Amino acid sequence: MKVIHIINSLASGGAEKLLLDTIPIYRERGIDVDLLVLNGTPSPFMQALEEKGCCSIYSLGLNSEYNPIQVFKLIPFLKKYDIAHVHLFPSQYWVVLAKLLSFSKIKLIYTEHSTSSRRTRSRLFKYIDPFFYRQYDTIICISEKVCDVVKEHTGLPSSKIEILHNGVSLEKFKNSGTKDLQEFFPNSDSNIKTLIQVASFKEPKDQMTLIKALHYLSEDVKLVLVGEGKLQEECKVLAHTLNVEKRVLFLGLRMDVSQLLKTADVVVLSSKYEGLSLSSIEGMASGKPFIASDVPGLQEIVGGAGVLFKQGDARDLANKIERLLTDEVYYQEIVTSCLKRAEQYDIQIMVDKHLHLYQTIV
Repeated sequence: MKVIHIINSLASGGAEKLLLDTIPIYRERGIDVDLLVLNGTPSPFMQALEEKGCCSIYSLGLNSEYNPIQVFKLIPFLKKYDIAHVHLFPSQYWVVLAKLLSFSKIKLIYTEHSTSSRRTRSRLFKYIDPFFYRQYDTIICISEKVCDVVKEHTGLPSSKIEILHNGVSLEKFKNSGTKDLQEFFPNSDSNIKTLIQVASFKEPKDQMTLIKALHYLSEDVKLVLVGEGKLQEECKVLAHTLNVEKRVLFLGLRMDVSQLLKTADVVVLSSKYEGLSLSSIEGMASGKPFIASDVPGLQEIVGGAGVLFKQGDARDLANKIERLLTDEVYYQEIVTSCLKRAEQYDIQIMVDKHLHLYQTIV
């Protein structure tokens, strides 16, 4: 069986990180898996996968994944593989058009990673999307909520959909070390407390609420933000406006996330909605208490394990953080429940289910 994963790029993002982590495991299981990116712009994720040497990586060589010429460049690849596993829009559309034009017999799988997008909110795409979704042999939804959204948006029957939760490498977090806080906040005293959020600076993420929460917390509470994106500059301006810029560190895209999470005191994910957030699972697996927005895609994963705060409410978030930092018993209770919940999302379980699906449709 030969499988090719197709995605817009290997820049920052949950779907991209998932491929970086899973493709080597597919190979270890004896599955011939390769990767094709529409936009091959170099990135840390791309470099890391290349260094693993576990698959062939193809780039269509175009700077924009929205260029329709991608359709014709995809056609030769659809004739070389048994399954194309596709992620994100517009890859979702281009692969379908390439198959139709080439009369390829390749089986198509699409993973829906989000509970919301501009297309699900658009009346126009309400009519266009169902056609493209129906061309796939199976739609993987990464959570029950995502499944509900896909059904409502496309009218697809349950027989077309598989709910397969994403996963993270629990073993990696178990064996990971920590960093020296002086590297990030030099000359800080021993009372320093650090918060961390790992997420791209783009919708639907909401780092601004987390930055605002610092205003209600003591000066010894610092914030580390990991990720890149177009909203990063706005966040820096906000930190300056609130006079907390010396307490906020923007680290950009990092490949040592597990160490950074284990170094922080509290892990946070402030967001407006999610599909099934890998960052939330990693946060719960880090051995630190995890706080997330009370929104679709996070309620299901975090509720009953970590701490939920009212979306966009900086004061509520600050209050939840303050309790964790001042109540040691409560702190340890949340750590324990988060670790137990994370065990349900081991990446090995996810890969087993994907491989079973591949074998079923070929």
